[in-house]
Amino acid sequence: MANATGTAAQKTTKKTASGTSKKTTTKTSTAKKATTKKSTAKKSSAKGKHLVIVESPTKASTIKKFLGSKYEVVASAGHVRDLPKSKMGIDVEHDFEPQYITIRGKGEILAMLRKKVKDADKVYLATDPDREGEAISWHLYYALKLDEKDCSRITFNEITKNAVKESIKNARKIDMNLVDAQQARRVLDRLVGYEISPILWAKIKRGLSAGRVQSVVLRLICDREEEVNMFIPEEYWTLEAMLNMEGSKKPIVAKFSGDLDGKVDIKSAKEVKKIKDAINKSNILVESVKNGERVKKGPLPFTTSTLQQEAARKLNFSTKKTMQIAQQLYEGMPVKGHGTIGLITYLRTDSIRISDDAKRQAKERILANFGEDYVLKKSREPKNTKKIQDAHEAIRPSYVDIHPVNLKDDLPRDHFRLYQLIYNRFLASQMEDAVYTTVTVKLIAGDYKFTAYASSLKFEGFLAVYDIDDEKSDDSRVISKLKEGMEFKSYELIDKQHFTQPPARYTEQTMVRTMEELGIGRPSTYSSTINTIMGRRYVVKDGKSLCPTELGDAVNDMMKKAFPVVVDADFTANVEMLLDAVEEGNLSWKDIIRNNYPELHESVVVAQNELEKVEIADEVTDIICEKCGRNMVVKYGPYGKFLACPGFPECTNTKPHYEKIGVPCPLCGNEIALKKTKKGRKYYGCIGYPDCDFMSWVRPSKLKCPKCGKYMLVKGKKVQCSDEQCGFLREVTDED
Repeated sequence: MANATGTAAQKTTKKTASGTSKKTTTKTSTAKKATTKKSTAKKSSAKGKHLVIVESPTKASTIKKFLGSKYEVVASAGHVRDLPKSKMGIDVEHDFEPQYITIRGKGEILAMLRKKVKDADKVYLATDPDREGEAISWHLYYALKLDEKDCSRITFNEITKNAVKESIKNARKIDMNLVDAQQARRVLDRLVGYEISPILWAKIKRGLSAGRVQSVVLRLICDREEEVNMFIPEEYWTLEAMLNMEGSKKPIVAKFSGDLDGKVDIKSAKEVKKIKDAINKSNILVESVKNGERVKKGPLPFTTSTLQQEAARKLNFSTKKTMQIAQQLYEGMPVKGHGTIGLITYLRTDSIRISDDAKRQAKERILANFGEDYVLKKSREPKNTKKIQDAHEAIRPSYVDIHPVNLKDDLPRDHFRLYQLIYNRFLASQMEDAVYTTVTVKLIAGDYKFTAYASSLKFEGFLAVYDIDDEKSDDSRVISKLKEGMEFKSYELIDKQHFTQPPARYTEQTMVRTMEELGIGRPSTYSSTINTIMGRRYVVKDGKSLCPTELGDAVNDMMKKAFPVVVDADFTANVEMLLDAVEEGNLSWKDIIRNNYPELHESVVVAQNELEKVEIADEVTDIICEKCGRNMVVKYGPYGKFLACPGFPECTNTKPHYEKIGVPCPLCGNEIALKKTKKGRKYYGCIGYPDCDFMSWVRPSKLKCPKCGKYMLVKGKKVQCSDEQCGFLREVTDED
C-alpha cells in the first residue's frame, strides 16, 4: 500500500512541474493528504489481523468461533507439497536431498492462502500436534514464503476455547526435529518402495508395490497362515466332578487338577477311563477351603492402538472406520446448544497422560455420581515399560460434563457409540479397581486332586461404567458352604474329549496389537498399513480373519528371498527407534538414510541381475482356446492366476485357472484343484463343482486313513486323518 501511494505522489509532482497552476497544485496537495489519510486508515484497520491455517475445513469452522474478529481461520486441505509420484524424487547423488513439488490440485488453495497471508500481520500454523502436522506446517512455511518474524507454530491436543487460546499464548517456532523425523520416514519409505517395486513388476506383474512397514505386516500374516495350515491337532481330555450338596439345586463343579505329585495331562480315552475307575472306588474329601480377594485393575485411558482394538472388539469397527469417526469427533460435530465442537482430544497418540484439569473434572463427575470410594487414589502405570512419546495426552472427552446420553439425538449412531466408548473408558481410568471375594477349594479323591473355584463381586469400582472383558462373577454362596474334612459319596464324573487348536489368524484388532508390541510403524500408520495390503489384494478378510491371497503369497515369497532385511520385524522396529532419536534431536535424519540405503541398493542390484538370467514366460497349458484354437497360457491378475488366449488382443478369451494337485476327489473321484474364493483366499476344491461341493482349506492327500478309511490331510512332513475324532497321524514316507 505504501509503495502504491508513493508512486501516485510522484506522478502528481511531475504533472505539477510541467505547468500546472498554483491552484491546481494546492488541490493536488490536498488530495495527496486525503490519499495518505485514507491509506493510513486502511493500514490501521488491517493492523492486528491474524491468520490461522489448519488442515481441515471442519477444524477451521470449529476453531473460528473461539477467536475474535481479528482472527481468520482457513484450511490447507492437508499437505500442499510432497515428493513427485512420477519419479523417485530423491537426489541420491547429493546426499539424499528430497525434491518436493506442489501437489497437483493444490495450486488454487495456495493462491488463496498467499492472498490471505499478504493481508495478515501475523500467521499461525495450527496443523495437528504430531510429526505429520509439523511437516505440513513446514511445507506451508516454504510454499507461502512466510517470514519467520511474522509466523508462529501453535498446537493443541483438544479443540476447546481454553486450549486454542492457550496455544496462541505459547506460540513457538517450527520444531525441525519433528520435521526431520517425518522427512526421514518419508524418504526411507520412498527409497524402499521405488527401488523394490520395479523388481516385483518384473518378477510377478506390473502395478505391485512394496513398503517398509506393509511388507513386514504381510509377512506376519503369511507366516501365521502357514502355521495354521501346518498345525497338527493333539488330543486331550478334561474331567470334572459334579458334587451334589444337600439343600443346593445346582451341583458344585470341581475340575481335575492332577495326582498327588502334581499336574497330569490326560491325552486319551484310555487314560481318562483309568483315572475314573480309580476315583470311583473312593469318596471325595475336602482337603482345604481358602477365602481370599482378587483385584481387577481398571483400564488405562485410550491410546490410538487400544482404541482401535476395543472398537473392533466391542463395536465391530474396522481400524479405518474407527479412525475416520474419531477424526470427525476430534475436529468437531454439531451439538445442540453448543454449535460445532470438538468432542475428543487428539486421536493419534501413544501416551496415557491425562492433564490435571481433566483429572479434576473426572473426579468431580465420579464424586457426584458414585461417591468418594470410587475415586482413583493412586495413578495406574502401564504393564509394558517401553518408552512412549508423551507429546500430548491420551484420547479422552474434551468436555467431561458432556455425557454421552446428552448426545444421543445429536450424533449419528456410530459416532455416538465410539464417543460413549471413549467417555466411559476415560472415566473408568480415573476410578478405583474392582474387588472380588474368592473361594478356592482343594479336594482329594484317592490318588487324585480336584479344584473348585468361585468368585463374587465385592466392590464394583470402575466396572460401574466400563467392563474390560465382560466378566461375570460366579455365585460363590454354595461353594463357600464347603468345610474342610467334608466327604462326598454322591458325585458324577464327566469327561470331555478336546483337540488343541491352531494359532488364531490375525484380525485387524490382533494385528494392531502385534504391530504395537513389535514396534512396527506408528499409531497413526496402523490403520493405513492394513488397508494398503488389503487394497492391493495381498490380503483379504474372511469374516474377521486376515488371510493372504495367492498374489500376497507370491509377493511375500519374493520379498523374503530377495530382501530379507526389509521384511525383518526387528529391522523395522529399529528404524522406529532411530526416528524417535531424530525427533529428540539426538540423531541426524540423513544418517538413517546413509546407513541403510547402500545395503538396500545392493540387494536390488543382485535381484536385477538374477532376474535378467531368468526368462519369465507364460506357462503354456494343454487347454485349447475354443475361439481360435491356440493353447491357452497362465496369466497373473489382481485375483491371482487365470487362463488367457496368447492371441490377445485379437482373441480376448479367458477362463478360470485350475491348478490340479494330482489327488482324486474323495466324494466323486474327479480331480482336486487349488482354487480361490471370491475374496482371493486359497482352498482345495473339486473341479466338478457345482455337481460336487467338496472343499478343504488344507491340502488333501491321495492316501486313505488306515484306521477309518477317510481321506488324509498334508501337514508339512506328516499326514493326518481329516476326521478329528479319528486323529490318525503318521510321517510321510518315500513311498507316499
